[in-house]
Amino acid sequence: MKIKFDSAPKPEHVSPSDWMDWTWQLRQSMKSLTDFQTYFTLSENETTAFATNQSQDTKQVFNVRATPYYASLAHKTLEQDPIRRILMPHSAELSDKFQAQLDPLGERKNTNNPVARVVHRYSDRALFLITDICSVYCRYCTRKHFTGSDQAFIKNSEYEQALEYFRNTKGLREIILSGGDPLTVSDQQLERVLSDLRKIEHIEIIRIGTRMPVVAPMRVTENLVKILRKHKPVFLMTHFNHPRELTAEAAQAVEMFVDHGIPVMNQMVLLNGVNNHPAIVQALSRRLLFLRAKPYYMFQCDPSIGTDHLRTSIDDSLEIQKELWGHLSGLAMPNLSLDIPDGGGKAYYVPKFETSVSDSERTFTGWDGVQSVYKNPSADQIIKPIDAELYLPEWEEVKASKKK
Repeated sequence: MKIKFDSAPKPEHVSPSDWMDWTWQLRQSMKSLTDFQTYFTLSENETTAFATNQSQDTKQVFNVRATPYYASLAHKTLEQDPIRRILMPHSAELSDKFQAQLDPLGERKNTNNPVARVVHRYSDRALFLITDICSVYCRYCTRKHFTGSDQAFIKNSEYEQALEYFRNTKGLREIILSGGDPLTVSDQQLERVLSDLRKIEHIEIIRIGTRMPVVAPMRVTENLVKILRKHKPVFLMTHFNHPRELTAEAAQAVEMFVDHGIPVMNQMVLLNGVNNHPAIVQALSRRLLFLRAKPYYMFQCDPSIGTDHLRTSIDDSLEIQKELWGHLSGLAMPNLSLDIPDGGGKAYYVPKFETSVSDSERTFTGWDGVQSVYKNPSADQIIKPIDAELYLPEWEEVKASKKK
């Protein structure tokens, strides 16, 4: 079956020039009950969530926001529509029966927060939160403690403090721009960040985590991709969760990145009632790979406040992975991963193929039932490379950059 991408349905009252203007999409973002009622027939559960959100001094549900473009992808009346479950508040967010954490990744711990707007959990890389704004506030957001405070760009004092930390931490090799969504800032602001990071000699890789190609693909312009290419190597981490998000506009945005030499990798989150089925995961992965974007992660949903109804069980996720294994190209197979709550880092899952272990051999049964033995070399045969010492100084520098 040939892969095809359909255009998003543009409302008749909106001109094509406005619709394809990303700043118009952000200005016209839907934020209130009235805004959403112009697009959707709301259910009782959704109306309750809006009423609670707008009647309390302290908001009990996460901020609400969606671009007209992304809203156009959702069903207008069906509450259980997958795209609608991602963008629409629901009364289920008010109940946390199983697990609810404001900061499930432990990003606010002192050991992870050396300076404002920087999260340094892993030795060789750090997060740089340059904005707290997203154009769509996904209901499963893991950073509800930070995102949605409407600070469009980092304060200059915090910006300079972060750069100084990066300069002084010699073991850092990679900076991940995040937030909020880094592509909600202007081209000029983004170029400033990239240019300043490129002046730091030991920073090798810049990564940008964004959902803009999904929720406002018109943000991806020739000028933007030229800025990113200028400061290469820059890796673009997209966040498609469902094949319906890959419209013709989104496909064009993804291909514009890769055509300009910017690698694109996708991080999906397994969401209950949205994409927790092997047929949906394979459809998304195949379409991404067709566009030359690598399906990278298949994340277990973090136990952020208000997400109980959106989280799948680990057993369900493992079943999806098991069903895909052997039927989906390794290029298209995302890594099933879970972020250990409270900042424990990532735990990876693969099907259990190893069936017995001894000192000299290990027995495996493959996905299709083929069983065989791998015999280990003996310990006295193991030698270390003679030139390892040449690379030890930089390895020790990386390890020393993050003290436990």
